[in-house]
Amino acid sequence: MSTGLMGTRFPWLNKPPLASLLAALNGGGEEARVVGGSVRNALLGEQVVEWDIATSALPEEVSTRARVMGWKTVPTGIEHGTVTVVVDGHPFEVTTLREDIETDGRHAVVRFGRDFRADAFRRDFTINAISLSLDGTLHDYAGGLDDIAARRVRFIGKAEQRIAEDYLRILRLFRFHARYGVGPIDPESFSAAIRGREGLRQLSAERIRAELLKLVMAARAGEVLAEIDGAGFLAIILGGVARVGNFSRLISLEERSGIAPDPVRRLAVLCLFTRLDAERLAKKLRLSNAEAKRFLSIALLLEAERSMPSPSRARELLYRLGQAAFEDGMLALAAQRPDEEFSEVFALPAAWKAPRPPFGGKDIARLGVEPGPRVGRILARAEQAWIDEGFPENRELRQAILADAVRVTP
Repeated sequence: MSTGLMGTRFPWLNKPPLASLLAALNGGGEEARVVGGSVRNALLGEQVVEWDIATSALPEEVSTRARVMGWKTVPTGIEHGTVTVVVDGHPFEVTTLREDIETDGRHAVVRFGRDFRADAFRRDFTINAISLSLDGTLHDYAGGLDDIAARRVRFIGKAEQRIAEDYLRILRLFRFHARYGVGPIDPESFSAAIRGREGLRQLSAERIRAELLKLVMAARAGEVLAEIDGAGFLAIILGGVARVGNFSRLISLEERSGIAPDPVRRLAVLCLFTRLDAERLAKKLRLSNAEAKRFLSIALLLEAERSMPSPSRARELLYRLGQAAFEDGMLALAAQRPDEEFSEVFALPAAWKAPRPPFGGKDIARLGVEPGPRVGRILARAEQAWIDEGFPENRELRQAILADAVRVTP
């Protein structure tokens, strides 16, 4: 079907470099179309920043045509038929049409094909199976246009079959619904996901982690997490109790405080209460070292601070943790304490710049202290006394604090 709205819905379609690439790949018995997320997002009125191309041409032919045009090619997924073509500095993934011939719930064995309809029906959701020709014609084999109009996310064909092909599609269902859908999750798709939820245990931690970090950033994440938690999914995924109420409060706190949303922080607030939670989830989800460190930092603060910190304690935390970790911890704490007001704490980083530590080893040496373990103890005592005094800038007062620490520290 032709949209008749190519210029308004797809303003990028007839402009280089995309139009140049499609023109080069079409003809000579081959056809190429824009597919997937770029078409879906354009129809939903969302910004499009990248374009995927499906073609009847084999990867070798794609590479040959690109080289004739003087474009660079990278065999990024050649075993799956994907070649990245770089046109005027813009990378495009060009994938040969495929058909699944074997699946095991995690991976699929595919063969190349020439049928756009068959390629569409091997995709997950109807809204991801619409393709767009260079002339502005939309090709919708699975009812995706109706589902886009209804803001409905549902599997193509039999939901149980789609899920059995790759159990990660359960998490993708939740993520796509949280971003694009309205109302409850599609009943047929959700029922199939519930029946197949044990298949999630087959998936690698890395794949689950990647989907979770995307899910928690979706517009309706709180609503969807509550719905799937009621069906037992979060217990399987996280291996523990989820705190969906805290998560929803965090979203409101981010909006009110003006602190930018962050996927690692959001996931931590959903999962964490203690250090043991942080350590367990770091292993279960195969978090990166940086992510695991943030989880642990948040958990330790939740253990140490049971209520909104006083102004002096808040300044100490900001000084010791740094702004990023301070914001992580205060948001997590506030999400657990809906009866307390944290606005003054959230405003602190903008109102007060944490000073640098005032003492060092040379200051200790000038007071005649020999090098050794005692130096560290003196510095720690002096720093804490300086903090307790309100971070004074007066040089004489600082020297007095340091001298006192030397005097009383064994």
